[in-house]
Amino acid sequence: MGQGQQERVPTSLAGAVAEEIGASLAPVDAALERLYPGDPGTRQPVHTVYVPGDRFTADTVREWGDQALAALDEHAPDAALFGSVLGMDGALAEDVYARVRAKLEREPVEDLRVDFEDGYGHRPDAEEDETAARAARLVAEAAAHGTPATAAPWTGIRMKCMEAAVRDRGIRTLDIFLTGLMRAGGLPDGLVLTLPKVTYAEQVTAMARLLDAFEKTWGLAPGRIGFEIQIETSQSIVAADGTATVARMIQAADGRATGLHYGTFDYSACLGVSAAHQSSDHPAADHAKAVMQVAAAGTGVRLSDGSTNVLPVGPTEQVHDAWRLHHGLVRRALARAYYQGWDMHPGHLPTRYAAVFAFYREGFATAAARLRRYAERSGGDVMDEPATAKALAGYLLRGLDCGALDEAEVARESGLDRDGLEGFASPRRGGLTVSAQ
Repeated sequence: MGQGQQERVPTSLAGAVAEEIGASLAPVDAALERLYPGDPGTRQPVHTVYVPGDRFTADTVREWGDQALAALDEHAPDAALFGSVLGMDGALAEDVYARVRAKLEREPVEDLRVDFEDGYGHRPDAEEDETAARAARLVAEAAAHGTPATAAPWTGIRMKCMEAAVRDRGIRTLDIFLTGLMRAGGLPDGLVLTLPKVTYAEQVTAMARLLDAFEKTWGLAPGRIGFEIQIETSQSIVAADGTATVARMIQAADGRATGLHYGTFDYSACLGVSAAHQSSDHPAADHAKAVMQVAAAGTGVRLSDGSTNVLPVGPTEQVHDAWRLHHGLVRRALARAYYQGWDMHPGHLPTRYAAVFAFYREGFATAAARLRRYAERSGGDVMDEPATAKALAGYLLRGLDCGALDEAEVARESGLDRDGLEGFASPRRGGLTVSAQ
């Protein structure tokens, strides 16, 4: 054999066999690419705040932050007390408490939904018309001139549903709101729309058609406007024929579905759960959210848990009880990979951020060390696979996005800058970068 020539390893199958298999699986390859594109790799808010349309003002975000800070001042004026209420040790409590206060000053609300459904109710048409138009003006002004301290990074509306009794009203409100945004300069980057009480996939198809018509009217790029699907009925989980309706809904959105949001109380009531036991940790809720999670996995559609209706108001002991409940529910959801949830009262913000920050602070050192060992192929007491490295990087990125972690400490402990983390979290992007040490 001549120099530089390499001996061929013997095989048994003709090349035509692989070509035939490739051709036969080409439709499957295309379907996988289309149906399961993976997570978009962008920041996801840790919560959604719902404010009735008639109560939404230009000062709503700042007022929520100020009210949350006032609740801390009154009921937990120092880290030691706050930590004792939530079961955190001294060092963690000090860190989390400082970060919570800073977050409430800097960016009190991550995602705001102006509600025209249950939180708003039925009003005269002229009144809802004006409220929707005012919401559009305020959202446009916030997008143009607001800061994270005064305007949420994500903002939009929850319209009325596609059921016959309120369908026309919901469509009109959405039209007024979107038209107002366009007339004010265009759709903001952080626009989010929520379609509630979805029961049939056909209702999702109707919403997609509605948005397609609006885009064509204004000359917008096809698919520019997405929306969340709210899961509030048993039929949205399991259809009459036994199929998982929520999976069909994602496909019916034709690429426009951005999230699945669980509606705790409507769903619980639909199943006959008594009011005293309606909670996001009820077994019925766990089943629904597990089906949602499997249906959404790999599609790029994100998940959100529901809310608690126990408000942290009244005397300090009562507020502490409500805080413990809310904190526990948020921590439980995070452990189950539900990284977003609803908050219905300013008093929920301290425990939302405390639970989120503690979740990432507690696991930070271990996650960073495991990812460093994987990136450097240096071994260790845990043998991680690419999928685990992806999860570790995603965990660190989520911690960075919400303010639980700082870029300098993540780079120091993991050996990766943000581009490097994103390379592991979204392998299709490529571009792994190890930071200089």
